[in-house]
Order: sequence, then C-alpha cells, then structure tokens
Amino acid sequence: MHYLSGPVAVEGAEPGDCLVVDILDVQPYENIPWGYTGIFELEGGPGGLFATEFQTHAAKAIWDFEGIYASSLHIPGVRFAGIPHPGIIGTAPLHELLQTWNQRETGLIKEVGEKPGPPVASPPEHKGAYVGQDLPDEVRERIHREGARTISGREHGGNCDIKNLSKGSRCYLPVFVKGANLSVGDLHFSQGDGEMTFCGAIEMAGIVTFKTSIIKGGVEKFALKQPIFVPSPIDPVYSQQLVFEGISVDIRMHLHHFGGSVINLSIDGTGKQYNMDATVAYKQAALNAIAYLQKLGYTRQQAYLLLSAAPIESHVAALVDSPNACVTLGIPTAIFEQDILPKPEGLEKKDHGQCAIRSDGVV
Repeated sequence: MHYLSGPVAVEGAEPGDCLVVDILDVQPYENIPWGYTGIFELEGGPGGLFATEFQTHAAKAIWDFEGIYASSLHIPGVRFAGIPHPGIIGTAPLHELLQTWNQRETGLIKEVGEKPGPPVASPPEHKGAYVGQDLPDEVRERIHREGARTISGREHGGNCDIKNLSKGSRCYLPVFVKGANLSVGDLHFSQGDGEMTFCGAIEMAGIVTFKTSIIKGGVEKFALKQPIFVPSPIDPVYSQQLVFEGISVDIRMHLHHFGGSVINLSIDGTGKQYNMDATVAYKQAALNAIAYLQKLGYTRQQAYLLLSAAPIESHVAALVDSPNACVTLGIPTAIFEQDILPKPEGLEKKDHGQCAIRSDGVV
C-alpha cells in the first residue's frame, strides 16, 4: 500500500528526544513524469470517504507532470501546480506503544462489529504484509504478525497525508527508541486537504531529500505527544477560491422550481442530525462541491478524484455552534480552463468524457 524507505537510524537520538527533520526537496523520478489518483472497489478495498455512499467501483486518473504542473486526459479542463510531499514520515514506536496501537485498533473493530464496506481499522495480518529487507524468517514472521499497518497516522507521525509538508518544511518528531529509526515514503505530487478517495493524492515514484538534527529532551520540552510541523513556505498562489460549506447533518436537498417559485422540496440522505461532527460536515461540503462540478459536466468519479488530487483547502469554520459543526472546502478557480463561478444564466456544462474505469465498464 505504501512504499517506505527506512528505518534510518540517527546517531545520538535517544528516547525522549525530539528528532528534527528538514525536508530539503521532493521530486518525481526524472524518467517517471506521471502519477495517478484512484478509487477502490467497495468490497475488499481499503475505503475512501464515500466508499459506502457511492458504492464505489475501481476508477483512476493518470496525471502527466510538466515541471511543477499536473494535468490529466482523464479529467480534462484542469491544470494546477503540485505541492510534492511525503504522505508518510515517522519514527519507530516502542514495543509497548506498538502493542497499544494494535490493542486499541482491534478493540475498535470488535466494538463496531461486522458491517458492509471498508474496514474501520487494519489489524496486523499476513495478507499484503511486505518487508523489503533480507531478514531471518522468524523475524519476518513476527513483523507480519505484530507490525502495525501503515494506513493510519499515529503518535509517531506516520500516514498523516499533510499536503503542505513540501520542500522547506520542518518536522518535530518524538523519539521512542535509540536511533529514532525514521521512515519516509508514500510520495505525492499533489493532494487536496482530506485526500478523500483514500488513494486520493497524485501518487508518484520519486526522491525525497532531508537532513536531521536532535533536540535533547524535546518530548518534555515541547509536550510532544504527537508531531509538530512547520509547513513549507512554498505554496502555489491561487488568490480566488469557490468555497462550499458543510454542516453536520446527513442531508441532501433538491429544490424544484416553476416560474421562479419553489414548488417542491425533496430530500435524500438519512436526514440524521449529528452533534458537532466535523467529519460529517466535511463530507457535506465535499458532496456539495461534487454536485456543483457535475453541473459543469464532470462525472461524479471525475469530481471525486479531482477534489482528492487538486490543491483544495479545507478549514474547520466552527466547532461551537451546537449542534452543527461547520467545515468549508475551497476549490481554486484558476485551475480550470473555464469560468466556474455562479452566473444568473447558470453554469456552462461541457462533455469532459470519463476517468479510467474498471475493465467491465461499471461506474
């Protein structure tokens, strides 16, 4: 699932220290100037924000890199500057911390029970486990049996998918074991806040260059329970965004007009009211954005992939106005060839084709 390099031991790092990682550069391989964004099958796949709601089938967009820009024949009409970054960066846990992860995540699986769709967590198992080092069979077997899966971010960092950790970033990571044992990987050319399709960034093969230093006793000095980051000062400048709001209610409304007057209101979704649930609010903002992009002629799969890969920005607007958390999702208007702003006459709907879909044609 995630290709990683490491673990790299840092001389002098001891438990309780803070490992400082400066990301000097992240680039695709020169001879592989492309990447992809994917949607997984609902059954057997690792998920995605709307895996269950959309009953997802496999689909993808392949992106071509031209310098700092990405574009795709599968999602035409858009071009944007990437923010290359590692999706995963983290130190190794103490064995006791590893056991804590496995206990709490397997406990969550038992608590939730069997349910359709993607799993709520990924416990250690042999299926799909991979270690690239030449190890004795008994050590490899123990890693497969006890090692944490890389899907989740945790106290050590890991798969946090923070799009702004590009070149010029600095990461402050807690050290749990001698040498820190740093691992880095899951390189992305670009990503939107949320990486909503799961394989939602532009996944790429590439090279990350970094340097390390140590702050002795940094865990205590900085109350370092989870990593602290200084994002990159280098971001593409998109001054205008079209921002969609979402609240923590599972509701989708359709107003039907006749002669300028509302004559009917239909509602789908469960209509359930959640209490200050920012994830539900984010999903509502994303659904609103997807519905809008469909008015421009993009298919639901194209819109879903685009919001995962492009440099969209999401913010928690309010977490105090009970019962509705408010989350916003902003799409840079300049990444589109056409004007996407609302107009009195409505939106211009174009035929943008279809993303690459699974071989039997089911979307």
